[in-house]
Amino acid sequence: MSASIQVKGLRKVYHMGKEKIIALNHVDLEIEEGEICCLFGTSGSGKSTLLNMLAGLEKPTKGSIKIKNERVDLLDETSLATFRQKYIGFVFQSYNLIPSLTALENVSLPLIFQGMPRVKREKRAKEMLRAVGLKGRMKHKPKEMSGGQQQRVSIARAFVNRPTILFADEPTGNLDTHTTIEVMEMIRSIAREYNQTLIIVSHDPEIADYADRIITLIDGNIHKIEVKKGEEKEIVYEIKE
Repeated sequence: MSASIQVKGLRKVYHMGKEKIIALNHVDLEIEEGEICCLFGTSGSGKSTLLNMLAGLEKPTKGSIKIKNERVDLLDETSLATFRQKYIGFVFQSYNLIPSLTALENVSLPLIFQGMPRVKREKRAKEMLRAVGLKGRMKHKPKEMSGGQQQRVSIARAFVNRPTILFADEPTGNLDTHTTIEVMEMIRSIAREYNQTLIIVSHDPEIADYADRIITLIDGNIHKIEVKKGEEKEIVYEIKE
């Protein structure tokens, strides 16, 4: 496998008045193509900041981020928007669906921006909604669906344009245990089917177990990296106390 994402010397510092907050200290990281990776840690560990950096939602203070051999940290907003549209998908904890649109319309939306003809995009959107178990909910709006169903719509929308890389930020944070298992199995299964790189942010060890590789962050640094070998985990990197 080749590296899909390469991070070198990544640092992010926020200034709150006279106070300096180091969100990421010095992060070096490679994520392989087709890998399912979890950025794991407690609140304030830097995991969400790292995801935001990787997705181009924030600029680093120092360091470089290369995705598909493109330095995303150097792209302007217009170029970043085009890059995301072509390569990246998102699943959010809060679903981020448009309330006035049906499930079918929400899922079709990314394909409109790609210029796909209506008949083709509706066919693709319907296929994705069937894949996530919402065949009978295509014309329902978000308020007419449960939280689990809304997250399934969000997953269908994230995968509909077959992104190379998918970012999932606490994707099951608002769901009960049973629905969490269903959603995580679904995300992992679709990513495997299309050989997509999946990066999950979570503070939940049970969510981390769905990943091939678990990267634990503490105070803005990578503290430990574990690789799944069947049912076992092998520590390949760890900072000793």
